[in-house]
Amino acid sequence: MTDEELVVLYAGGNDEAFDLLLDRHQQVLYTYILYTVRNKNLADDFFQETFCKAITTIRQGRYTESGRFRSWLMRIAHNLMIDYFRQKKNEKTLSNDEWGFDLFNNSSLCEENVEGEWIRKQVHNDVKKLVGHLPETQREVVELRYYGELSFREIADITGVSINTALGRMRYAILNMRRLAADNQMILTLS
Repeated sequence: MTDEELVVLYAGGNDEAFDLLLDRHQQVLYTYILYTVRNKNLADDFFQETFCKAITTIRQGRYTESGRFRSWLMRIAHNLMIDYFRQKKNEKTLSNDEWGFDLFNNSSLCEENVEGEWIRKQVHNDVKKLVGHLPETQREVVELRYYGELSFREIADITGVSINTALGRMRYAILNMRRLAADNQMILTLS
């Protein structure tokens, strides 16, 4: 069944249809949220709030069928996170120290020797630093594409821009990262 068919069934009272939608989209959505906020507890909250908003919208009959249910979910999550970080920025309480979670330092994800693991960690840390220096629009596209594993169509839908704009932002992000790496004499090759 398509997402749209499942939404119609759920709107009609079939809770199992929503369970199927959740199973189908939870991994990609949660991964996107976690890579964006870099905090497991905060990611759990955004994930839950995203599905609560989706449930409410569907049950109230306000969901409009567009054939892009996943993009719609991602957009809800995106807006929730933007609102949260804007509020934190206004409160001036946002700190990078709050983001202690680092996926690249999880030893269960690789089977290599200590030297190889150390090199991989260093490269990933360097790339994360470079991504962190990108303008927000470019950083967002990089994170959605590589960490969220989304297509440029999905990225365009989530960010509210055209596909060409999303592609352009990715291109400029890569060029900026190369320039920053060269300026800082970084060698970004994986062995």
